Amino acid sequence: MAITWTNTSEGLDWSELEALYRLAPLGNKSADHLKVVFGNSRFMWFVRQDGKLVAAGRALADGADCSYICDVAVMPEQQGTGIGKEVVSRLVADSRDHKKIILYSVPGKEPFYRKLGFLRLLTAMAIFQDRDAAIARGHLGED
Repeated sequence: MAITWTNTSEGLDWSELEALYRLAPLGNKSADHLKVVFGNSRFMWFVRQDGKLVAAGRALADGADCSYICDVAVMPEQQGTGIGKEVVSRLVADSRDHKKIILYSVPGKEPFYRKLGFLRLLTAMAIFQDRDAAIARGHLGED
């Protein structure tokens, strides 16, 4: 099993990335949407196994103060193999010169990120486009 890593979206088939996010499952993110968000990200990693895209992740970063790791997706059959850990580790390494690294997690995946050194933010707040859906999914809590 040949595994290859790349930190550029050059030549990426965006519909293949769309399928990865749907299967991971991280929701339905269109190829056009992903092209915009990855295009505006400072850091990114894509992982292929035998030519097939099996994992991806990105970080928005300002170059000094804050880096935000998001959209880490791993194919279900690859989850638990260490690929997701390595994607996050590479994004953390890329972000090392920032004062803080923030990560947004799917509910239930917090223990995975805790093992990688992340702690819960006690003062984080958010506004979601679809507030009710975010509350239902467990992303937001009403005080």
